[in-house]
Amino acid sequence: MLIGIPREIKDNEYRAGMVPSSVVELVHHGHQVLVESGLGLGIGVHDDEYRQAGATVLDGPEDIYAQAELLVKVKEPQAEECRMLREGQVLFTYLHLAPDRELTQGLLDSGVTAIAYETVRTPDGALPLLAPMSEVAGRLSVQAGANCLEKDNGGSGILLGGVPGVDSAHVLVIGGGIVGDNAAYIAKGMGAHVTILDNSVPRLRQLDISYGGRVNCVFSNRASIEKYALQADLVIGAVLLAGAAAPKLLTREIIAAMNPGSVVVDVAIDQGGCFETSHPTTHSDPTFIVDDVVHYCVANMPGVVPRTSSFGLNNATLPYVLRLADSGWQKALANDEGFLRGLNIHAGHICYEAVASAHQLPYTPADKFISVS
Repeated sequence: MLIGIPREIKDNEYRAGMVPSSVVELVHHGHQVLVESGLGLGIGVHDDEYRQAGATVLDGPEDIYAQAELLVKVKEPQAEECRMLREGQVLFTYLHLAPDRELTQGLLDSGVTAIAYETVRTPDGALPLLAPMSEVAGRLSVQAGANCLEKDNGGSGILLGGVPGVDSAHVLVIGGGIVGDNAAYIAKGMGAHVTILDNSVPRLRQLDISYGGRVNCVFSNRASIEKYALQADLVIGAVLLAGAAAPKLLTREIIAAMNPGSVVVDVAIDQGGCFETSHPTTHSDPTFIVDDVVHYCVANMPGVVPRTSSFGLNNATLPYVLRLADSGWQKALANDEGFLRGLNIHAGHICYEAVASAHQLPYTPADKFISVS
C-alpha cells in the first residue's frame, strides 16, 4: 500500500504522524511510504533519517494527498487539507467531529473514509489510541495551570505547591479517567491539595487506593462540582464521552462565583469543552479571562511537547496502521469490532452515532460498509 504522512499545519502543531522507526516497520512489510519534507523537524528528526528508514521524501503535501491510499496524521485536517482529500482514500488521525460541523461536512463532501483515533476501542472498552495523548494532556494541564496562576499571567499569584508555613493551592480535577488521573498525579507531586470528582464509585475506589488516601476522591454531582470549584485555585476539566460532545459541567454562574485569579484548564475542549465559558484557543494565544477567571483551552495541548507526544502516539498507532496497510481497511475493521468503532465517515455517510446526533444528520452503522470476500 502507498502510505502518505503530510506535515501538520494546525497552529503550533509540531507532532509527526509517523516517526522513522514506524516507517521501517511499514517498509519491512512491503509498503511504500511518502513523507513531506520537514515532517520531523519539530521532534528533532531530519529528512535523511526518514530516507534511511526507507521513505520517499517529497517537497510539499500536494503529491502526498494525490498519491497516497492511506493518509496517517495527528490532528484533524484543516480546510485546505480537506480540499485535497478524495474518494476512496483512507484517513487515519484524530478527528473530534462532534463539536465541528464544518469539518464533518468537509469530510462528507470529500468522499474519504475517515477513521478516528479517539473512537477506536479494545475488547475491554478502553481507548488505546486516545490514551497516550490523554496521559500527556493530563500532565501538561497542571503545568499550564500552574503557569496561569502566576500574577503576570492573570492568576491569583499562588504557587501550586506552596512553601513551608504557607498553604499550597487547591486543585479540583473533574473526571477520574486517564486525563484526570495523570493531572492528579502531577498536581499531588507538586504539593497541591487535590480533589478528584468522578461519577463512578468503583473508579473512585481505584483512585483512592492508588493514591493511598492522599487525594480526596469524591462522587461527582451538581452539588459537589459547585462546592469544590468554589474552593479551588485551579480546576482541570477532564471529562470524556468518547466521540461525543463533552457535557457542560462548570456553569457560567459557578465560574462567576469563583475567586478572582482562579484558573480553569479545559482538556475536553477538542470535544467542545466541559465549561460553559470555554472556547478553543491556540498555543499562540492560549488564555482568556471571563469573570476574573483565567481560561486555558488549547485544543491540541500535546502539540507543545511534540517529541514525547509523537513517539508515544506511534507506539499505540503503529499496530493499527500495519493492519490497515496489510489487509486493507475493510478487512482490518471487519476483523476487530473495536477497530470498526473508529470508522466515523465513509463515502459521504456518518458512521459514528454520536457524531450524527451532534449535528442532527443521518447515521449509517459502520458495519453496513464492511463486506470482505
